[in-house]
Amino acid sequence: MTALDDHSAARLIAEVVDEVGKAVTGQHDAAQLVLLTVLSHGHVLIEDLPGLGKTMLSRSLARALGVTFARVQFTPDLLPQDLTGTSVFDQRSGEFQFRPGPVFTQFLLADEINRTPPKTQAALLEAMAEQQVTSDGQTRRLPDPFVVVATSNPIEFEGTYTLPEAQLDRFTVRVRLGYLDPDAEATMLHGRLTDTVHESSIRPVVTAEQLIELRRMRAGVEIHRSVLEYIVALLDATRRHPKVAVGASPRGGLALGALAQAAALSAGRAFVLPDDVKRVAVAALGHRIVVRPELWASRMTGDSVATDVLESVPAPVAQPS
Repeated sequence: MTALDDHSAARLIAEVVDEVGKAVTGQHDAAQLVLLTVLSHGHVLIEDLPGLGKTMLSRSLARALGVTFARVQFTPDLLPQDLTGTSVFDQRSGEFQFRPGPVFTQFLLADEINRTPPKTQAALLEAMAEQQVTSDGQTRRLPDPFVVVATSNPIEFEGTYTLPEAQLDRFTVRVRLGYLDPDAEATMLHGRLTDTVHESSIRPVVTAEQLIELRRMRAGVEIHRSVLEYIVALLDATRRHPKVAVGASPRGGLALGALAQAAALSAGRAFVLPDDVKRVAVAALGHRIVVRPELWASRMTGDSVATDVLESVPAPVAQPS
């Protein structure tokens, strides 16, 4: 494999996003944010109304990345072993054999994750945090790379379970797609109705080995001390915000820093600018912020708190050393 430099890495990242755009109309920014999360060794929660393309975006990205893919439809009767795997007695050998579940893949789509009870939701925690699964007293490593993209419907919808804060904190970003503008929606309808646009037409842009190399390059992107201090100041501001019960965790700072590195890499730079941090801050921090209960009726959200913090905390003028 030919070694990548900053510019060729940025070009590859752009090509992946463009390839996804062949099947997913009008969601360039969302596709790019999900890809930046993959480069950050992170996991994604796509939360929005049904029918906005959450599942198609996930499948299309997996195709463009050239990784193995598995989809699990989360339902109220889904059991943890349905996800992680189980041991089955083999009569021929007289021994129990482990049959891996769908989590043993490189790209796992956990579709409608909040439609399954908390016990099954929790089965993903070890996999997401440590890239491994423990079953019957034995720990098994998951493939590399390993990415979870979970889709979620708003909690007001019937038959949904609220994701606990501990699990929300495992997701590097929360992405919301939103409705397309009229022109983009008309283009999408035409492509689907005439069968000229389909996810099966997406070609792999990178290999799993190249994806691992891009991740390695992301980890090598320099973060100046002043930018690190800016990230810490943002975290501290969420914790001191008068409308917040629980602010962003240290894991949020790690996520924000890694995403900023990935954003810099996508721009062809070997160092992080404060603008890289601002670009991904709301998606990285909003779902980690718990607003005071008495303010829920006011529609104050973690995203709006993160936006307030970005406006109030001064950004440094950082230079690479």
